[in-house]
Amino acid sequence: MASTGAAAVALGLCVLAAPEIIVGTIIVLGVVVVAAAIHDALEVHELRHRYAEEAGDTSGATQALGAAEGHQKPGRDPSEQGAQPPVPPLPVGRSRHPHCEPVPVPRASKDVAHNACADSFPPNRYPGMDVSVNGIRFDALQVGARVLWEIKTHRFDTYNGFIQEQELAKELVQLQKELDTANACGYGFIVGVSTPEHRRALLSKDPALEIVVTGCPR
Repeated sequence: MASTGAAAVALGLCVLAAPEIIVGTIIVLGVVVVAAAIHDALEVHELRHRYAEEAGDTSGATQALGAAEGHQKPGRDPSEQGAQPPVPPLPVGRSRHPHCEPVPVPRASKDVAHNACADSFPPNRYPGMDVSVNGIRFDALQVGARVLWEIKTHRFDTYNGFIQEQELAKELVQLQKELDTANACGYGFIVGVSTPEHRRALLSKDPALEIVVTGCPR
């Protein structure tokens, strides 16, 4: 005890007074036993102090790392952020699906007047050719627009009532199929007829159709 400084003795006594040391400890009177206990307590105190400092450093580093990650700008590197890279937009004028691409094909009709009207009125992007979209033929693809055309040039107003009804029923089946195909592929669809009477008759059956009078001669 003579070699132990007063401060050390005081610190040792304070440490010994801690509840975790007093509980379960038998205090033996005697100079040697008390000195040994103070020595051991000082070592325990020093180890605890060192561990607290190391733990504090580690906690500070972890908090700094978390703060740095929290301030990381999103979107700088898609592979690091777990996001898929952006998909490039479709080229202008291209269809979303290959089967929707317009394909020029030889004319199905051999009617010269009909084909001349289909080339000149919309006008047709592929003169002298029909256009196939998803396997369905159209008379024209309008220049400068995504609009498909079906051209009718027969003189509907010259038919008797029975023939007109038969013709309308056949045309409506064809036009509905063409309209569905055009809409599914993102095209507009227009029907061109030669006379106002033909236009009125079609609209009376299906008002949703877009029909124009071309005035093309027969």
